This record gives sequence, structure tokens and C-alpha cells, in this order.
Amino acid sequence: MNNNVEVIIKRLKKAFPKARIALKYERPIDLLVATILSAQCTDQRVNFVTKELFKKYRSAEDYANADLKEFENEIRSCGFYHNKARNIINSAKIIVRDFGGKVPGNMNDILTLPGVARKTANIVLGNAYGIVEGIAVDTHVLRISARLGLTKQSDPVKIEQDLMKIVPGKEWLHFSYLLQSLGRTVCFARNPNHRACVLLDLCPFARVSEI
Repeated sequence: MNNNVEVIIKRLKKAFPKARIALKYERPIDLLVATILSAQCTDQRVNFVTKELFKKYRSAEDYANADLKEFENEIRSCGFYHNKARNIINSAKIIVRDFGGKVPGNMNDILTLPGVARKTANIVLGNAYGIVEGIAVDTHVLRISARLGLTKQSDPVKIEQDLMKIVPGKEWLHFSYLLQSLGRTVCFARNPNHRACVLLDLCPFARVSEI
């Protein structure tokens, strides 16, 4: 393992001992829906919306039978609600038709669902089923892994491939949440708080930025 990565993980675990998924869910279908809704939306907003949504829709069948316009209104505040509503309802229909009403528990199958790319797949598989096949690359992971010099790529799939080569498999699921915690509290997209960062001495980006 890259020595820097070992130090990065150790420091972030100490700084963010409670780093974990922020989305609230009970069932795999809940997590799938919440993760699709979270695209370009805060987890707090998604949790607010799904608090009532999950009371009404409790299975893939419920989503598959949802009225599109009504569902769009229910998720409107999450943004991009037209696409998200279609993807969720169409995914639910496929889950009912092809997978017996159960969210697929493997990468190949879950990637056949509309609106599901590797980030969403990794989040659902890792948290709902304990199946870890990769590293979820969201905006925080994308930004911070580049700033730390862990990748030179800009495409999430290629970034994931780079990270999987240097982050030990047992840390793949947790690694995303460690970087997310850093991104939400210190390593902001704009005006990162370098002096408060536990990785300051390891960060090439900080060295070329004004401190």
C-alpha cells in the first residue's frame, strides 16, 4: 500500500471516528432511492424528503406502481426531479420484472438499472448487502483524491480504478466516507480551510495554494 494512503486513512479515522453513510434507510430499496435522489443534492435534503416518502413507498412494487407526476411532486425539492422520478420508477419496474422485487446484490445486475452508475452501485451494495466491489466516487472523493495527488484522472470510473490500486480492499467502503467527512468540514470546493486539515503536510494542493 502507498505509504501516504496508509497515513491518510489513519489520520482521517482519528479525525472522523464516526464517518459513515449519511443517508437514512431501512431496506435496500430505500437506499437505492435515496442514493439516486442524492445526485447534486445534499444528504440532509434527501433525508428530509425520504422521511415521508419511505412511509408511503415500502417496496419495489410500490415505486413501480407510482404515478409519475405525483411522484415528481413528492421528490421535487431534491432537484432534477423529472429524471430522478423516471429512473426510480423504471428501476423499480425492472427490479419487479427481472429480480423478484429485490434490489440486485451484484454489480453486473444493479448496473442495468436506470440512473445507476458505479457510485450508486457501490453505495447500495456496500451498505445494504455488505458486498464491496469498489470505491464510491462522489464529488468529495473526486475533488480530494485529486488534491492529495492520489489520481490525475477526472473521470469517476478512472479515479475509482486508481484508488482501488492503492487503497486496501478492507478500507474501500469506509474510505469514501472519510473523504466525504473531510470535504464537508474542511476541504471545501472553494476556500478550503488548509490550516484545519490533518493532511496539510501530505497535500500537494495545499502547498501550491495560499495558506
